[in-house]
Amino acid sequence: MRVIVVGAGVVGTMHAWHAVSRGHEVVQIERESEARGASLRNFGQIWVSGRAGGEELETALRARELWEGIGRRVPGLGFRACGSLTPLRTAREVAVAEAALARTDAAARGYKLLTAQAARALNPALRGTFTAALWCERDAAVEPRTAQLALKAELLASGRYTYLGGREVRDVVGAASVRDDHGDVHTGDAVILATGAWLGGLVRELAGPELPVRRVRLQMMQTDPLGEPLTTSVADADSFRYYPAYRSDALDALNAHQPQDPVAAEHRMQLLMVQRNDGGLTIGDTHEYEHPFAFDTVEEPYEHLTRVVEAFLGRPLPRVRQRWAGVYAQCTDTSRVVHRQQVRDGVWLITGPGGRGMTCSPAIAETTADQLGW
Repeated sequence: MRVIVVGAGVVGTMHAWHAVSRGHEVVQIERESEARGASLRNFGQIWVSGRAGGEELETALRARELWEGIGRRVPGLGFRACGSLTPLRTAREVAVAEAALARTDAAARGYKLLTAQAARALNPALRGTFTAALWCERDAAVEPRTAQLALKAELLASGRYTYLGGREVRDVVGAASVRDDHGDVHTGDAVILATGAWLGGLVRELAGPELPVRRVRLQMMQTDPLGEPLTTSVADADSFRYYPAYRSDALDALNAHQPQDPVAAEHRMQLLMVQRNDGGLTIGDTHEYEHPFAFDTVEEPYEHLTRVVEAFLGRPLPRVRQRWAGVYAQCTDTSRVVHRQQVRDGVWLITGPGGRGMTCSPAIAETTADQLGW
């Protein structure tokens, strides 16, 4: 079988990975020389802790298993089973964590409620003031800026993989065939359109104007090296407001009696933080849903994140050396893990995983491969 994959972000690359792993030939086409979208502009977190129960959690857990296996084979991914801590400052935040611990799937996530002392034993860099912390053992991380390159190098070594960068697919010209902007036609047995947040042009022509996917913009930043290990990923209690696993009466009480900081509420924020291999910290993020998106970044969210991080670390944040915005595609029905649609004979559109793309992509691609009989 010959599979044409359009898009070299993490979703497209994982489809290429599964096809090659199952003995097939792959041609992957990317309109940039290398992927530059949301797959690089994220935390690199394999985030199990906050996922909705049922299909979403099952997908995330399967993806976590796949990431670990791929990480053993491709050290350049920088896979690490670091887990995550959410430091808690108030009794109402602790109550939300306790409600999460009462879930029937809490053990699958690796939830534990730790004292502040026990949390600092896991992550000594957390020297600030908090009373307890929610630990999620199943969370992990990879290096987002280099993961696709490392995967591509391994795919090229298979001898069954071709990468074509700097080519934009313009048309579907037959069953499982596409034409790029060089005029070349690429024919296979299946075409996977994993075009990320690129939802206009050919995608609109194929899927129609009512595609149930929206674009979401975020802001993030990265610091100079911290100078010491941050041994776990770190979140704050605003993540309880964002992720579906934490919905409960206790969360309703938190929202009613401990309102979110006005800047965080305006920009629909949470703190997520992970340390990069060079020691720097990737910190975010915001969520913007209304179009048209701003073309610039605004400073207030960065100031808010800095205050929250410094309170947890008990020390000044290292110099911020990079700030950026990114855009990803999310199903408008956010309970759906991904939008998977056959748009022509032999052509499937896979898009809309939202903020779950980095976490869930190996399992999303595995499901596609199984459904298509690869």
